[in-house]
Amino acid sequence: MTKPKVYTMAFRSVYPHLITKVEKKGRTKAEADLLIRWMTGYSQKQIDQMLEDDTDYETFIVKAPQLNPDRNKITGVICGVRVEDMEASVMKEIRYLDKIIDELAKGKAIENIMREDK
Repeated sequence: MTKPKVYTMAFRSVYPHLITKVEKKGRTKAEADLLIRWMTGYSQKQIDQMLEDDTDYETFIVKAPQLNPDRNKITGVICGVRVEDMEASVMKEIRYLDKIIDELAKGKAIENIMREDK
């Protein structure tokens, strides 16, 4: 079985789309990077290095130093799929990242996106 195309895409080719999505809605690259770091456990230096390398999106997810356990609180539909109903997979992690970037673009507060308890 072949991998989904998104798995083999360079993270550096996906990343600009994530940033453009939030910037079009008045949010910032720094906010998007904060969420990416929150979800994956990467430092900004590590993210920047992966943007320079040919790291594919699957590797970006699989090699994440510390996937945040609170990402499992992310719910909703992304690309027509309810993320909480997906089986654990790289695709589910990609959808989680898409979902939090969408939430940022829609104006949701960072602390709510991070599912922080009040």
